[in-house]
Amino acid sequence: MTDQPTDGAVAGAAPYAGTPAAGVAPEAPSPSLSIISMILGILGFVIGFVGGGLLFSIGAVVLGHLGQRREPAGRGFWITGLVTGYVGVIVNLAVIAVWVAVLVGFAAAPELYDEFERWGTR
Repeated sequence: MTDQPTDGAVAGAAPYAGTPAAGVAPEAPSPSLSIISMILGILGFVIGFVGGGLLFSIGAVVLGHLGQRREPAGRGFWITGLVTGYVGVIVNLAVIAVWVAVLVGFAAAPELYDEFERWGTR
């Protein structure tokens, strides 16, 4: 018996390191930007009803557009992130506008605040 390999390889040579095994496809990158966009969009939309989700919504829009360019396989995730992100921005801006209007109204007419306090103690 000899120490020669039987498959035609040179004795002592390292196997090919750069090629995958036969029948194994290279792993596709995960759509992480798109998934994070979707999560931020949902958070921004839900938290937006109290006026605190604007940054989440903006993050969802930015990451959704990055996912659109870089991760075509995550199409459903980045579309959801973009839609919920843009709707979240609109909801957040509307809620912030209402809060500002209420605060300006109370600042402009302090008697309204007094009336509001009396109405709440009835």
